[in-house]
Amino acid sequence: MIAVIQRVKKAEIRNLPNTEIERGLVVFVAFEKEDNFEKFEKFINKILNLRVFEDENNKMNLSLKDISGQLLLVSNFTIAGSLEKGNRPSFDRALEVEKAREFFEKLKQEFLKHYQNIKFGEFQAYMEVEIINDGPVTLVYRI
Repeated sequence: MIAVIQRVKKAEIRNLPNTEIERGLVVFVAFEKEDNFEKFEKFINKILNLRVFEDENNKMNLSLKDISGQLLLVSNFTIAGSLEKGNRPSFDRALEVEKAREFFEKLKQEFLKHYQNIKFGEFQAYMEVEIINDGPVTLVYRI
């Protein structure tokens, strides 16, 4: 699994209802061929406990859970793309679509067991994601 994590002041998927969030994280996630369900728990814990929000001393010391922030989880297979050869991305590492759909649905269910303040993008849909990045703070996490 690979994720691009952005700390945001506000975000929404403009063409999907009920996806707007305020202060929190937008997490774009892609699944790769070597992924399995056993990685989900570690992934979820990392996202929910990632200390990227400032405390009273302006140090990145607080997590999404600490601030009761919101989370927008968006499936995005393109982040599994490789730019190593040529000018066209290669998606050889990306998990095939039906298996990736299964993984995304399972990941959503698992996230909801740990955190309720979460909204989701739609798998394999065209989405217009509008983000006001806070910082900007953007991280890449591969597990």
